[in-house]
Amino acid sequence: MKRLTRARRTAIALPLATIVAAIGFLAAGAFAQSSTGAAATVSLRTTKLGAILVAPNGRTLYLFAKDRGGKSSCNGGCAAYWPPLLAHGKPTAGTGVKASLLGTTKRSNGSMQVTYAKHPLYTFALDKSAGQTTGEGSSNFGAKWWAVSASGAAVVKAAAAGTPPTTTTTGGGYSSPYP
Repeated sequence: MKRLTRARRTAIALPLATIVAAIGFLAAGAFAQSSTGAAATVSLRTTKLGAILVAPNGRTLYLFAKDRGGKSSCNGGCAAYWPPLLAHGKPTAGTGVKASLLGTTKRSNGSMQVTYAKHPLYTFALDKSAGQTTGEGSSNFGAKWWAVSASGAAVVKAAAAGTPPTTTTTGGGYSSPYP
């Protein structure tokens, strides 16, 4: 059996590694799609942040402070880290969730994303199990990410007991409830 030269091993290994990585990325995307597709039921779960909205798989649902007018501002690489909650048909309300606040919005790729109180909903790729809130307060892709309460408001965890959540003012004099 001939020994492969280092250059030849590298020439074989690099494309193989690329293929394996691509399959892993596609599988993760398919998992995110399948876990958030068809029967999109939004439920309420008690976590360290209090009662928050969760996806059918029990994962925390977040809103993106950059979204405006019920439309998603998170696509491409953003959506890989913050997978949108997708639905085929009308989403359903679990216990404690107001059905009247549920809706959908069309994403740039034509898929339908679940909204709550007109906020497009997302999970977070680094939340590895139900009830985790790792994405809470993250600043990624140009704005903050917050878990969502049953009323549809951002759950802003206060820095210390008795400290009220802060608000910020944008350049146009608009006061935002998202720090």
